[in-house]
Amino acid sequence: MRIVRQIAATAASAAVILGGAVLTAPSASAASLPSACNTIVTLTKEASTSVNLRSGPGTSYTSLGILATGVNFTEYCTKDYAWSYGKVTSGANKGKLGWVKYSLLNPIES
Repeated sequence: MRIVRQIAATAASAAVILGGAVLTAPSASAASLPSACNTIVTLTKEASTSVNLRSGPGTSYTSLGILATGVNFTEYCTKDYAWSYGKVTSGANKGKLGWVKYSLLNPIES
């Protein structure tokens, strides 16, 4: 698994060099990210609608709470660009880690 994460980190770095997403070093180390992660990235996003924060990358996983529209979420990695893992940084669930449906998060423009 360590090799997969190193490859993902290298690919993410290449995306930055080639004009892809702006990436920064995640505050959580790659070793502490869930094994389901296959793309490592750190982006601040916001919920585009009310959405479940889940214990795993799928609707069959337990809901850890609801993120209201506009709640900030720091994305640390994704699973196939379908689910984002990260930390809630505003709202009622601030500080919780979990998974959110990727398509329901919008990047915050700087």
